[in-house]
Amino acid sequence: MGQARSSSAPAQVMLMGLDSSGKSTLLARLLTGQVVDTSPTVGFNVGTLQLDKKVELTVWDIGGQSSMRTNWRHFLDDCTALVFMVDSSDAARMPEAQKALKKLLSEEKLRGVPLMVLANKKDRPNSMTIREVATQLDLSSYSERLWEIQACSAVQGLGLQQAFRSVSKMIHRS
Repeated sequence: MGQARSSSAPAQVMLMGLDSSGKSTLLARLLTGQVVDTSPTVGFNVGTLQLDKKVELTVWDIGGQSSMRTNWRHFLDDCTALVFMVDSSDAARMPEAQKALKKLLSEEKLRGVPLMVLANKKDRPNSMTIREVATQLDLSSYSERLWEIQACSAVQGLGLQQAFRSVSKMIHRS
């Protein structure tokens, strides 16, 4: 069972996904409002997102290279929501993303933790629809878990605030 949090402590949101899915770009965009050049994350980045006067989320952007994924479970102790990001314009990597998500969600520490899937790079002409992404990731198999999927563009800033407002609502429902 997860640690009880005081209501004043920000929720701990883990932002995970394969490398090059846009996690660091998303975090930087949320925190600064700017698009910044990012390099592959070795380890993690962390920032606190103030959605409004009452809602504060600590967002952990965890590196997604295959060598880093074995360490993902070490970041799950106080996780109150999982945001799993995929590059919706990279259909060839969907099987790898599906496998990584399935392995991650099998972790005991994530039992009952809500899941938000972000289908990033929706601004690209060859991006898949959220229905296609949901099918590729086999999201319907997670019937015991509260989950949502949203399309977004970290570069353009589209759908980011809405996604994290939904994450906050999911945390309070779970």
